[in-house]
Amino acid sequence: MILLIVTYFILVIVAAVSVYNYLTAPVLLSNNSVIEDAPKVSVLIPARNEESNIRRCLEKVLKQDYPNFEVIILDDQSTDNTYKIAEDLQRTDQRIKILQGENLPKEWLGKNWACYQLASRASGKILLFIDADVELEKSAVTSAVVEIKNNSLQLLSVFPTQIKRTFGEQLIVPLMKWFLLSFLPLVKVFKSANPAFTAANGQFMIWDSNAYFKLGGHKSFKDKVVEDMEMARAAKLNYMKIKTFLGGNIVKCRMYDGFISSFNGFSKNFFPGSGMPWFVFLILLILVTSSLTLPVILWNFQTLYLPAVFLIFINRILIAVLSKQNIVINVLLHPVQMILLLAIGFSSVIKTKLRVVKWKGRKL
Repeated sequence: MILLIVTYFILVIVAAVSVYNYLTAPVLLSNNSVIEDAPKVSVLIPARNEESNIRRCLEKVLKQDYPNFEVIILDDQSTDNTYKIAEDLQRTDQRIKILQGENLPKEWLGKNWACYQLASRASGKILLFIDADVELEKSAVTSAVVEIKNNSLQLLSVFPTQIKRTFGEQLIVPLMKWFLLSFLPLVKVFKSANPAFTAANGQFMIWDSNAYFKLGGHKSFKDKVVEDMEMARAAKLNYMKIKTFLGGNIVKCRMYDGFISSFNGFSKNFFPGSGMPWFVFLILLILVTSSLTLPVILWNFQTLYLPAVFLIFINRILIAVLSKQNIVINVLLHPVQMILLLAIGFSSVIKTKLRVVKWKGRKL
């Protein structure tokens, strides 16, 4: 009976938050407004071994309809053709600048160091950090700047619509949006000053440059694995206005290229991003995953679980629609995804505690 009560308690929260997000979650919509005295935007792209992504990313950036921007790429000591591809595009468009990344200093993490170097060379009043696997539709920068100006924001972040091309990606990648939209009312990131309501994604973070440097930029977070969340929390604690959006049709990304890279990528961030002690994290993770798995298994033996299955379906359907994910696949794969979420959580704790996490060939 206790298990049943805990299950329904968690499921009611999950269902309620997902309904609330379905009705209120901010989605970055295409906006072609003409911005008078458009502030210069520096589009900053750290790139390490991104030869499969960098051309597509840059071509999309260069097609932006925003009237005043520069593009700075930092080749972070790539061992593939990243630099050559960027250099080829630079010859056709003088808005592109390419930096050669310096050696990684002690106590810094690679991406944080790359972003710090990029920001130090930027001349824009607005700094847009994007990953090299992000794809922007032509109105993305304009739409973000309009939101910044209309809401007097110091930070705007976007969770891109995820592109998934393999079955392995379908198993894991939807979990990020599912977890976010099942437990965090996204609109509260903007409407509440409480740092508990914080969400940000380093794939797309656009800062007022004064606010960014006031926080010390990436230098203040040089050793943080989940620097995007740490920076967003610091912004809130400094009474800055931040807003987080879903990418809709204008900000997209293919984060990973298969099951292994998806599993390792989420393992890298999952536990560190929670900000919890490891034992609290694992207890909550076990409660959540069991509450969202057992009803699907037990409803045929215990009819009291049947309404629980209905709540799970509502949750998965609403979040799939909001995130532009495949409804049928997410519903059918739900039990498998919950088991994988549990495995990713344990892997994240173990790797973090043993300090054996690696990314892009570097130890974190």
